[in-house]
Amino acid sequence: MLEASTVAYPRLTPPVRPELVSSVTDSSEIVQVERPLSTWERITGQASVRRLFLLLVIVVAWEAYARYLDKPLMLPTFTDTAAAFWTELNKPFNFGSDSNLLVKAWTSVSVLVKGYALGVLLAAIMSSLAVTTRIGNDLLSTLTSMFNPLPAIALLPLAMLWFGLGETALVFVLIHAALWPLALNMHSGFLGVSSTLRMCGRNYGLKGLRYVLQILIPAAFPAILTGLKIAWAFAWRTLIAAELVFGISGGSGGLGWFIFINKQELNIPEVFAGLGAVILIGLIIENFVFRYIEEATVKKWGMQH
Repeated sequence: MLEASTVAYPRLTPPVRPELVSSVTDSSEIVQVERPLSTWERITGQASVRRLFLLLVIVVAWEAYARYLDKPLMLPTFTDTAAAFWTELNKPFNFGSDSNLLVKAWTSVSVLVKGYALGVLLAAIMSSLAVTTRIGNDLLSTLTSMFNPLPAIALLPLAMLWFGLGETALVFVLIHAALWPLALNMHSGFLGVSSTLRMCGRNYGLKGLRYVLQILIPAAFPAILTGLKIAWAFAWRTLIAAELVFGISGGSGGLGWFIFINKQELNIPEVFAGLGAVILIGLIIENFVFRYIEEATVKKWGMQH
């Protein structure tokens, strides 16, 4: 029988780690977490200031190149254009051929609003029918395939034959310009609404017009707003092009007619003044009307950033 060997093993003790005590360091000593913005950063942080700066650069480049070219019949200077613009603004307020530039602008905008409003109404009706009925969907697809590629200005001769040389012909052309792009955007926006929202609307018993107004339009409003902007641009360009062919009944033309008449008389600064008025109205509509709608709807709802 073997006896158990008694071998003495040294007792192992665990190492003692020294206690490390770290003091809390103020983060401001490492990096400046928050600091007040400088005056330059506050100024350049505003989008309006940056856009005004870009416009100023364009004006300076225009003035410099026009003076270098020295051909007023091709490109007048900005100062000459501004002087012509101011002269046209100071003309008497009447609805004659020699009326104030604001009157001509109002003449164009008033016709535009009529045609644009009717185009928006028809687009809303057709898109609502298309998303709720099969026949409406087939009708919208067929009509947009036929008429959307057709330039609105191409219908101007027919409009002049059907409605005469008056405001009605212009309104007809504007309806065509605004209707189809808006209808396509509205319809695609309606189709892009999630199935969850659709089922919620159905569960609440919403049908027909209430279903469109309370579910589809709010959910698809970003696409609808884009369509409104595109339709506005198409209608505005079509109106100016149509007025280049004929004015508006009553002896007073709009901005397009103003540009055409001054081009015939070689008053090039006045032509550029009319073009500037067209651009200015476009900027006002985009930056005040559509931007206000965007801020009050899709951005407020968190649908855009």
